[in-house]
Amino acid sequence: MSLIHESVIIADGAKIAPDVTIGPFCNIGKDVEIASGCRLESNIILNGKLSIGKNVRIFSFTTIGYEDTEISIGEKSHIREFVKIGSREDETKAYKKIVVGANSFIMGYAQLFSGVKLGDACIITNAVKLYDNVVCEERVVIGGLSTVEANNTIGTGVMIGGASYVNHDLPPFTLVEGNRASVKGLNVIGLRRRLENKDDIEDIKIIFKRILGEGTDKVLAIELSTSHENEYVKMFATFVANSNME
Repeated sequence: MSLIHESVIIADGAKIAPDVTIGPFCNIGKDVEIASGCRLESNIILNGKLSIGKNVRIFSFTTIGYEDTEISIGEKSHIREFVKIGSREDETKAYKKIVVGANSFIMGYAQLFSGVKLGDACIITNAVKLYDNVVCEERVVIGGLSTVEANNTIGTGVMIGGASYVNHDLPPFTLVEGNRASVKGLNVIGLRRRLENKDDIEDIKIIFKRILGEGTDKVLAIELSTSHENEYVKMFATFVANSNME
């Protein structure tokens, strides 16, 4: 049974599952779809072609979508207070689809602009800005007050320190920080949590030093992307080979 406060405004055409909870003073647009188990706190605005997966929780004073936007929120994600998703057009004055993967956590005052895509289990902390067409692969963590400039890709398992400014692609499994942000090493703790085989981690360590030890060796990255036997090394090398890193 749904629990929808009497002050909520729901436009004709919106599709809301029977067990959704919506707090006071929310405004739901006509093309919004909210799946079962979701909970919306107070003073939330949802607009555009917006699909929200099961068991998502959205906190107060969040705005998701505008009239022409297309946005998808994966199941079991949490979106905290004062977040804005789809808050402006891109440089072509057009909206591109925004995707937030399942089990992601977006903290207060974060902003996701046109074309942003988050993989599953990403954590975007307080006051982070992701500009147009930023792609975060799965399990990315971005520290508070950081900014990622438009058209950059953050590889899987990357952890970015707080107050960093990112203006280029970041390869998988790395630790990054600074203004301008640079790779400081491997996210070894993240790798240990993710990979059971210690040999995989050792292989990644060796290739990390060879490819990024003294600048970015894209020639070696291209070679290893096809020749190395380890799938994680191939992933790392392929990313660097195709990146905008210098």
